[in-house]
Amino acid sequence: MSSNIFQLLKSKTTRYIIFRSQYELKRKIGLLVRKYPTDLTSVVIPSLTEWRDKACGWFFEGRESLKFSKIRNSELREKMKHMLKGDVLFFSKTWLSLGFDYDWVTNPETGYHYDINQHWTRVNDFSEEAGDIKFVWEKSRFSWLLTVCRYDYHFDEDHAEFAIGQIIDWIKKNPLNCGPNYKCSQETSIRILNWLFTLSFYRKNEALTEKRWKYIMTSIYWQTEHVFKNINFSRIAVRNNHAITETLTLYLMGLLFPQMPHASKWKRNGKRWFEQEIDYQIEADGTYIQDSMNYHRVVIQLLSYAIAIAERQGELFSDFVYEKAYKSLNFLYQCQEPSNGWLPNYGANDGSLFFPLSDASYRDYRPQLDALHQLLTGESLYNEKFEDSQWIGGVNTSLKARYPKLERQINMIAFEKAGYYLIRDIDSLTFIRCGLFKNKGSTDQLHVDVWYRGENLLIDGGSYKYNTNKEIVRYFAGTESHNTVMLGVCDQMQKGPRFLWFYPPKILSVVLREDVSYYTFEGGIIAYKKLGTNITIRRKIKKKKGSPEWEVIDIIEKAPDSVVKRQLWHTKSDDIVFESAGDRIEKSGWYSDFYGVMEKNNQVEFSTKGNSIETRIRISE
Repeated sequence: MSSNIFQLLKSKTTRYIIFRSQYELKRKIGLLVRKYPTDLTSVVIPSLTEWRDKACGWFFEGRESLKFSKIRNSELREKMKHMLKGDVLFFSKTWLSLGFDYDWVTNPETGYHYDINQHWTRVNDFSEEAGDIKFVWEKSRFSWLLTVCRYDYHFDEDHAEFAIGQIIDWIKKNPLNCGPNYKCSQETSIRILNWLFTLSFYRKNEALTEKRWKYIMTSIYWQTEHVFKNINFSRIAVRNNHAITETLTLYLMGLLFPQMPHASKWKRNGKRWFEQEIDYQIEADGTYIQDSMNYHRVVIQLLSYAIAIAERQGELFSDFVYEKAYKSLNFLYQCQEPSNGWLPNYGANDGSLFFPLSDASYRDYRPQLDALHQLLTGESLYNEKFEDSQWIGGVNTSLKARYPKLERQINMIAFEKAGYYLIRDIDSLTFIRCGLFKNKGSTDQLHVDVWYRGENLLIDGGSYKYNTNKEIVRYFAGTESHNTVMLGVCDQMQKGPRFLWFYPPKILSVVLREDVSYYTFEGGIIAYKKLGTNITIRRKIKKKKGSPEWEVIDIIEKAPDSVVKRQLWHTKSDDIVFESAGDRIEKSGWYSDFYGVMEKNNQVEFSTKGNSIETRIRISE
């Protein structure tokens, strides 16, 4: 225990330790309860007439201002049928029936009912009894309201009463600063942004009355105040996409509603903090602090909102915001499978897609990348057209001549700041991970993804759930679910509480070479501190040019002789052939393409008590 405490302190900054200690003390003695009132008292809100009479400032002025082509597809119609029955699409995959008497605080998976009168500072968001709190948060994000707006636009129908009525219902059933839906300021921020989208779309609709407008905007005001008062938690204790979401929401609320109390403070600080987070969280080569493709996409959507709305208000961000937005696009674009828009299922993935503005697959990143690309360049990134670009990318920005259209690179590509390496050859993409972001480690170093003719043949396991039994959490978050080397049953890092891991690997070197016949990657790490000091793994990957063939050589040094060295491979395909001198074991592994959904795959491993494993991989055609 003392060792874990030491590692926890070692892994955190002094600023973090001081802030978190004070925060927990204030929470325990009740000071935070006093800081966040539970009465929805009235405040100065611009009247509905005033808001309607001036430009609303969103990236569209209402449904009447939208002029892009309408497409009446069956998928969107089916989604609307579900929602009108009280069903909710969870994590872009599974429809669950909640009905219209839903209380907004019952976990539909476990049936656990949170105490709606409990102050949010007292809510346990990581309870084994309650289950994964994300199943409560999912409907309260109101991302599904964007689908209602899309349906009404494309089918020329009017469900404003349904949409606005659901917002009213939420406010009535969720007392200010009470219950699970106030536990996370990012969830509050997402809700605010999706309510603003919906109100802007139905801006002139009769269902939006002055009384309803004031009721909703009063709630939005106090939710924004909650985010502002708690902003240092995300900026100091979390510092990831949460902080970007929250700071952007503060800026946009201050920008769009300058008449509100504290609006100038929200705007000024929100913009400054947003820029600081973009600068800190995105590296110069476009890689992202969370080592997660999906969380990086979250930031892409937030950048699109920020740029589009600020431009319509005549405001600009610092130049580095646009530079890092463009570099982020490039990183994700280079890692993308061209035929379907998918990316490796790499890093933490909780199913987040805050602003669903098309019917494209959740795994397809093209709609979101294209929208931001059009804002920055004025050109589409793909031959296909995507609806996200019609909603967001169509804003006429002053940036469109600043950046050239991105082009996909071929051969070997290095993103050295965070340690991502790509080999793009005819019909194939090899994705390799070997690096740290700001010295933050991960348990999957030397992982390899292989894509061939649009299919992900060697796969990453994904995430499944953040709150489930320890064995499953460790499998997905640890080394076992990745295509790398594992020593016995130990992970490359030591698991700590919650999302923490201790003893980050050390990256020794990375070398890329190319000759007439092969692309070659060589990388080395020091890991497995729990088993001994200076345990080294060196991996060489040779990709034969023009052919779906790979040779992988792993050399393990200074590991205990008694520990079995395991080279792990995960696949869903029968077309992949492994040849190795190691002892072969095949068993069922697991992967998760969608949060909360776990499926079997084929886990192939080659083991030895020696110090090297050499494996040849080819695709049978």
